Amino acid sequence: MKLLAFVVVILFSYVSCQRTPTISYISQEQIKDIGGTVELECSVQYAQDYPVLWMRVDRSRQGEGLPISTGSSLIIRDSRFSLRYDLASSTYTLQIKDIQETDAGYYQCQVLISLNNRISAEVDLQVRRPPIISDNSTRSLVVSEGQSVKLECYAGGYPPPRISWRRENNAILPTGGSIYRGNTLKISNVRKEDRGTYYCVAENGVGKGARRNIAVEVEFAPVVTAPKPRMAQALQYDMDLECHIEAYPPPAITWHKDDVQLSNNQHYSISQFATTDEFTETKIRIITVEKRQYGKYLCKAANKLGSSDAEVELFESIIPVCPPACGHTNYSDATHVSSSMALTLITALVIFLHRNFNSKH
Repeated sequence: MKLLAFVVVILFSYVSCQRTPTISYISQEQIKDIGGTVELECSVQYAQDYPVLWMRVDRSRQGEGLPISTGSSLIIRDSRFSLRYDLASSTYTLQIKDIQETDAGYYQCQVLISLNNRISAEVDLQVRRPPIISDNSTRSLVVSEGQSVKLECYAGGYPPPRISWRRENNAILPTGGSIYRGNTLKISNVRKEDRGTYYCVAENGVGKGARRNIAVEVEFAPVVTAPKPRMAQALQYDMDLECHIEAYPPPAITWHKDDVQLSNNQHYSISQFATTDEFTETKIRIITVEKRQYGKYLCKAANKLGSSDAEVELFESIIPVCPPACGHTNYSDATHVSSSMALTLITALVIFLHRNFNSKH
């Protein structure tokens, strides 16, 4: 019996020595904040005679890795890293303090059995990072009215950011509502009212989030309007006729009378003022109105998408209209405006009374 027991002990010892090393435990995925501390644990069995390593691995490059430790000793010199070994549980604990964004990735525990044989297990360390909008996101767009357009927004960070879209001043989006969620905002059949600033907002609960302003310019044919289509003025006084033009790109603007294009000279003064890229106001001043200058004026605007016009009629009146006939008169005798206008009013009153008198007799 003693001999049998001795043989059993010898066989058990032999079998034990031949047991293949195994990794019995590896930490689960770790999610940490920047500046925090993490501990990665790896427990092994039957690995007393084999090297045990912690590696930083790059999954995109198969087989490449950075050794961090071997056995109970660190290989890299970084005060943020430390290693503990618990003999009782055969556990190797890798600690990383003051975690940085660059520490995120896969950490692998390896047991080297032979030159071509090893066993390993990995743990993923994720570091919470605020969103950063990617360079492949839309920055600005110019599109013609009636076309379709896509605004794209992508962002990095952890957890993966959520993307939403808004418009300036919380205006209604072309898709309806004031907020749209998703990486791509598609606008079908773009209208000129869709132009403006769009906001791509990336949020993941870390920090304040990120935002990008995207300018959308819509090219459209001119729309010309005359705020006062009929204007009256007395002879020998200046008069301004106006048009408002909405167009993009900015149009060429001209004034016409009797199919003749007008220009700046002693009789006319044409001016333009752009309030925005899309809105322009134009004015023609008729200097010292003469009989032949009464009639219909045409304001025209044209760009590469089309043209439009509006008509303004100037007709004669007895009493001067102010403005612009407020500051001075163009009579050759240079009479002061107060006496001139008083004389005009008296004349008009006399004509009125004379007509009423004749009608009664």
